[in-house]
Amino acid sequence: MTADNIVLHVADVSKRFGGLQALSGIDLQIQEGTVHAIIGPNGAGKSTLLNVCIGRIRPDEGHVVFAGKTLDRQQPHEINQLGVSRVFQTPEIFQDLSLLDNVMIPAFARRDGAFRFSALRIVNSETDIREEAEFFLQDTGLYERRFDNAGSLSRGDKRRLELAMCLIQKPKLLLLDEPTAGMSRHDTNKTIELLTRIKARGMTKVIIEHDMHVVFSLADRISVLAQGRIIAEGLPEEIRGHQKVKEAYLGELHE
Repeated sequence: MTADNIVLHVADVSKRFGGLQALSGIDLQIQEGTVHAIIGPNGAGKSTLLNVCIGRIRPDEGHVVFAGKTLDRQQPHEINQLGVSRVFQTPEIFQDLSLLDNVMIPAFARRDGAFRFSALRIVNSETDIREEAEFFLQDTGLYERRFDNAGSLSRGDKRRLELAMCLIQKPKLLLLDEPTAGMSRHDTNKTIELLTRIKARGMTKVIIEHDMHVVFSLADRISVLAQGRIIAEGLPEEIRGHQKVKEAYLGELHE
């Protein structure tokens, strides 16, 4: 791994909330074009780390560098404009709008530099964005429901809709926070298939995930957090047999 192909560098980042040390000296390098999984028990600091990366939380110490730009004082929308998108644990979608409108809105935001809800009034005249939105709905298996309200979707389909909303922005880095949380095994397998297709396109992805089947199906490299620290990092086969990881998970890696 060389400095030239590191797209994201979390450098010695620490964050405290009152008496809780959520992150302590985190140093993480994400290689361009890879899928990097971050795993760890509940309360390990995984979501806090992603929130630092997208500007929702400011680190107390250290800094985050994306594509050569320091993100520490950037606002979340500015970081998004630089090419970082995130899929959240709880889908952040527009429940009362159609799937098609949900996917078109981020495309307008990417083009215009802000969310402009007045753009919805000219949706039908924006042929290029509409066609692009339909492509990503097809890609995520939601095209047949494109005119349905987003609030009517199952949890799994809402997660895929939010993923389509991220993909249309053409991010350089996609952060996925528990992309299969609460899904049935059927929906989980559909999501793995979708993320495998996206992986083949070379987009860099960071995935937080508890389901080890998902992690070992997708990840090129894995970092393990416990109590706000990275306790192990390596290839999937190295992590599977790592003693500290086994102790942190109390046998979960064997499921």
